[in-house]
Amino acid sequence: MTRVLDFGRKDAQSGQTDSLVIFLHGYGADGKDLLGLADPLAPHLPNTMFVAPDAPERSAMNPMGFQWFPIPWIDGSSEEQAEAGMARAVEDLDAFLDAVMDDEGVAADRVALVGFSQGTMMSLHVAPRREAEFAGVVGFSGRLLSPETLADEVKRTPPVLLIHGDQDDVVPPQSLPEAAEALQAAGFDVYAHIMKGTGHGIAPDGLSVALAFLRERFGIES
Repeated sequence: MTRVLDFGRKDAQSGQTDSLVIFLHGYGADGKDLLGLADPLAPHLPNTMFVAPDAPERSAMNPMGFQWFPIPWIDGSSEEQAEAGMARAVEDLDAFLDAVMDDEGVAADRVALVGFSQGTMMSLHVAPRREAEFAGVVGFSGRLLSPETLADEVKRTPPVLLIHGDQDDVVPPQSLPEAAEALQAAGFDVYAHIMKGTGHGIAPDGLSVALAFLRERFGIES
């Protein structure tokens, strides 16, 4: 049985929703952590609703936050626990995506996933394996998990934008080219941006590049 995810939302500024941006937060955070990004984005995406679910599990390291799955080198969990946790979280997220899209009457090709860190890991895993193709995926400061299985399991290849700080000491910057190589080999169009002097976070230049990508994917002319 899938777990129902609590979520926050920011309605389309125009009052008419024709697209969705779904934020997936990082380990130990919550949906509100990324939903604030809707404020600078919304004026440029007036018909977009922004949705940010909380991950399904309380974080082992931060009881006030949440995790999509355990991370062994951070919380001491086993590899088996991490894999099982991720598999269950994927089911939860898929069910959440289906429910939100159905509730809002928005098709997959008008939906973009925007992840940060562990949320990027979830985005890059879930989007390629769904039946209908999303408009795009933006991944900040994350990794592609199980790149060796991607080519065999991929069903759809939405455009992907990878953004990473060159001073990230949590998820190594090398994770970006590693993910890009595997995604391109599996047939994805991949775009990349390096945030100079940025650690494990989202700098203004990275958010600007993400906005331009989203506007293009949603067909919003400059």
